[in-house]
Amino acid sequence: MGIKNQGATCYLNSLIQSLYHLPYFRKHVYLLPTLNDDKVSATIPVALQNLFYNLQHSEKSVSTQELTKSFGWNANDTATQHDVQEFNRVLQDKVEEKMKGTPAEGTIEKMFRGSYVNFIQCTNVDYKSERQEFFYDISLNVLGCSDIYSSFEKYCEVEYLNGPNQYKTDDFGLQDAQKGTRFEQFPPVLYLHLKRFELDYNTFNHYKVNDHYQFAPTINLNKYVSPNSPYANLDYTYQL
Repeated sequence: MGIKNQGATCYLNSLIQSLYHLPYFRKHVYLLPTLNDDKVSATIPVALQNLFYNLQHSEKSVSTQELTKSFGWNANDTATQHDVQEFNRVLQDKVEEKMKGTPAEGTIEKMFRGSYVNFIQCTNVDYKSERQEFFYDISLNVLGCSDIYSSFEKYCEVEYLNGPNQYKTDDFGLQDAQKGTRFEQFPPVLYLHLKRFELDYNTFNHYKVNDHYQFAPTINLNKYVSPNSPYANLDYTYQL
């Protein structure tokens, strides 16, 4: 039936509805034990359970006041536009913490966590450095990119370290090298954060990028997964 807007909470409403429409996630939110919570009605898990239940069964639009109250927000907070990426991370951290030691443990990681490798490889000597990292969302450039694919091309673009920017190794000193990122695995549910705001280094003010940008209802990201990854043979086709 939709969600009522509390002021400037369109980002919150769209995120909550996106999460609600993931049946696996909704099911595991319902599995959260909440009966022994102090001030039960004021906790985030209970507020999220109630909100999902009302979205599922109510015959009229649903309020998010209980949820925002559980964050400790007041009227000023709901009237202020918050960053949806940051808000999503905080919400997932709170829910994941509550899921520990319960049948729902590992739900956030299983649904939303992917991995990539940051690498540096010297071109003239046998030296390579790799560091695995995990992500729960990916920030993609919009500036200078026409669509999702060109943003991923930019994300995976190899940087050449040479001349005054040579890479300093422990054993071989300064060396020409290549630096970049290779994805190892994308998660079942992929959050893409489009960087619509950029910093003007002349004025140090942020400005909005209003360039035309396309995203298709279906995308396939297999080409961006390292062929050496043990997960390279999975199908990374996503429906918007």
